[in-house]
Amino acid sequence: MHNVILSEEHGFKLRVRWLRAQMHATRTGVVPSFDVPGSFSLDIEAGAVGMSLADLTAALNGDLLKDSPLKNVSLKPYGRQLKVNGTLHKGVPLPFEMISDIGVSPDGRIRLHVTKLRVLKLPVKGLLGMFHLKAGDLVDPKGAKGVQVDGDDIYFDPEQILPEPRKRGKLTDVHLAEKTGDIVEIYGPARPEVTKVKQWRNFIRLVGGTLEFGKLTMNYVDIVMIDISQDEWFTFDLNRYQEQMVNGYTRMTPRAGLQIFMPDIEKIPRNKVNSDISVQWMKNRNIPPPADVMR
Repeated sequence: MHNVILSEEHGFKLRVRWLRAQMHATRTGVVPSFDVPGSFSLDIEAGAVGMSLADLTAALNGDLLKDSPLKNVSLKPYGRQLKVNGTLHKGVPLPFEMISDIGVSPDGRIRLHVTKLRVLKLPVKGLLGMFHLKAGDLVDPKGAKGVQVDGDDIYFDPEQILPEPRKRGKLTDVHLAEKTGDIVEIYGPARPEVTKVKQWRNFIRLVGGTLEFGKLTMNYVDIVMIDISQDEWFTFDLNRYQEQMVNGYTRMTPRAGLQIFMPDIEKIPRNKVNSDISVQWMKNRNIPPPADVMR
């Protein structure tokens, strides 16, 4: 993938500047299918994947923290550190501020090292002594899959946190981007490749193996999905990819491959015709062609 925004469940938007991975079936005897995201996983060999703090804030305040004592969370860059503000409901609502270093742990997880954690705007100064906040007060490891708290460190496992398809790989660096403040995850030796591919068009390419999508099963896969929008990113939504295919066009290559030219998902009109595509696609994918066609 190059310059692709993966629009996923819970409001996650992964900004893939570059990624090389292998797709594997999650169960023996099951062919990976675009229509069943849980049917495959991605083993990342190299990649640079980011997430804007605005998108992450929206995801946290949406479904991700609905059962958490944390509310009204906001994330902002603080130099090279990350600042988190929000309200912790610990008997009474406690506005808090957390400043932390962000990096990668030796075992390849995202690590937040809390350098400052304090309660803000309490009306009575004497109340401050009643509340001894720790990193563990902000995260309940028992109810948070892929999260571990150890002293002033909070560890996040992207493989466990991100929605299907599962994505796993060796994180080698995590930092805040200087210009945008995005959280950037580097997998393997990705930095040189990010520099090389800047001139390429936005695309997703799949080569080798077997893949199902809709009624089609392709062996020796040779598919490239190409952005037809004239902007920096190609926004791809696996849960609605059918709409992007129907609103684009396909070309067969001389080597029996497919070039699929697709618009960004957010540029497809949200009318009844388009909203029905995914439903009809899934309904009809296992139905044989009409009898008059088979004569």
